Amino acid sequence: MQIGFFDSGIGGLTVLHQAMRDMPGEDYLYYADTDHVPYGRKTKQEIRQYVQEAVDFIAAQDVKALVVACNTATSVAIQDLRARYRFPILGMEPAVKPAVSDTSCTRRILVTATPVTIREEKLQNLLHQVDQHHQVDLLPLPRLVEFAEAGCFTDGQAEAYLREMLAPYDLSRYCTVVLGCTHFNYFKDSFNRILPEDIAMIDGSSGTVHNLHRMLAEQHLLETGSGKVTYYTSGRLAEALRPRYQSLLQRLDEMLTY
Repeated sequence: MQIGFFDSGIGGLTVLHQAMRDMPGEDYLYYADTDHVPYGRKTKQEIRQYVQEAVDFIAAQDVKALVVACNTATSVAIQDLRARYRFPILGMEPAVKPAVSDTSCTRRILVTATPVTIREEKLQNLLHQVDQHHQVDLLPLPRLVEFAEAGCFTDGQAEAYLREMLAPYDLSRYCTVVLGCTHFNYFKDSFNRILPEDIAMIDGSSGTVHNLHRMLAEQHLLETGSGKVTYYTSGRLAEALRPRYQSLLQRLDEMLTY
């Protein structure tokens, strides 16, 4: 059986990359809803519809677990998905809790995400629970998703956008930046060129994959497979995109982000 990964586009490949490193013998299904990307500017009703259609398709492909490797989809639809399907479903959320729990961080924390993730009740409830000292500021960066989907990693557009969006912030007041969208991981090198050296940068990929591994082990669902990945885009087999996706996974290897 396969482990399913779902995202609106290529962002979830950053989580799949971590899973393939941690569990190289598993077989994987990766589903990108490229017909509807980006989700970050869609309505909640639209996102729920897109996610349900996608996961209905994934559920028919003999998966033993699903990772919703999209913070926006998680924030809007994860509860509906868990009520609808019997297999385990893990979601993504901005790594606010580990950022706030880091006792060495005595300054502010900047959480970057899509506009929908920032507005949604799920993140607001999380902040209410863990941000007892009101350390966290929120910054939507919707265009990073668009740059990632267009493959604009090194032409300077994304970095110029980041510099513009971060310009109003006194970065000396911050100790941590949380990347609260899986697409943002492709731009860690750009963040590194802009942020002061003493600012830590974290995301939720490793924590999600750790939870996935633990859950599969507890349910005796770990397997030794071929490490095969099958790719789908909005319900269509996407073998033609395999070279692009493999190139992106190689980029993540070269970035040594994890």
